[in-house]
Amino acid sequence: MTTTETAQHSAPASVPGSAPASVTDASAPVVPPVRLAVDKLAPHINRAMNALDAASRETVLESSLLELVRARASQLNGCAYCVDTHCADARTGGESERRLYALPVWRETPFFTARERAALELTEAATRLTDGHVSEEVFARASAAFGDQELAELIWTITVINAWNRLGATARPWPIG
Repeated sequence: MTTTETAQHSAPASVPGSAPASVTDASAPVVPPVRLAVDKLAPHINRAMNALDAASRETVLESSLLELVRARASQLNGCAYCVDTHCADARTGGESERRLYALPVWRETPFFTARERAALELTEAATRLTDGHVSEEVFARASAAFGDQELAELIWTITVINAWNRLGATARPWPIG
């Protein structure tokens, strides 16, 4: 979900250039086609999801932090559209290329604040639930970095981006770019 798209996910009627590059033109980009335009096929659910997304953006948390969270969850979930979108939104909001490149290895760099680290750790734990529940230690670190309202809004943000990622990675309903 992008801030620049006014909180609306919608696949175009057609995807220009969506055919794979020919074998003879190896330098042309390969644009994966839309698999299933779930937004068009179930518009009532898409409207509800967009409303949930819009509500999750009405937060006291800084937008730069939220874009890092959205980008990191999207990386973990393998949603190319959302990685592209939220990294672009983060750059538009003033985020540095260096920090975006370091996001997958944030634990190993000095580029993130304690508050950002707590948010990223919670994001990873909540996104990787198949690895186990969010531990008491991870939740305690997040609770120490955020007030109750902030933490609730952060958890909603993580939940919403994970839902978008599952749509994007499964149906690939939105072209990248």
